[in-house]
Amino acid sequence: MHKITPNPPAADDHESRCQAANAKKLDDAATRALDYYLKPTPQKETSDNTNTLFIIAPDVDSECLLASLSENLASANAMIGDLAFDLEGSRRHVALGIQQVIELSELLANRALDIVEVR
Repeated sequence: MHKITPNPPAADDHESRCQAANAKKLDDAATRALDYYLKPTPQKETSDNTNTLFIIAPDVDSECLLASLSENLASANAMIGDLAFDLEGSRRHVALGIQQVIELSELLANRALDIVEVR
């Protein structure tokens, strides 16, 4: 026996448009999610100068900055001291003058480190 079945009812234009829009939204959301995890965009550091090679992290506190400054000045003092004692004449005086400026700067940095308020 052959049973007669009617054709499925025609979908409303509104319903088919909603389904297409939902499919598009779902596809766009999936694309954004995949791009977020598979193609991350590098976060650009802001700088006053576009030719900056080294930058200081913006969340570093004053105590850490001053401690690093003090260590760098101590290293520079040791290097210029070694250089000064290998030189003679006016070049030695220039190197010792540079060493004195470094030592004074190191004293200032250490004093600032002593009075900095820890957050």
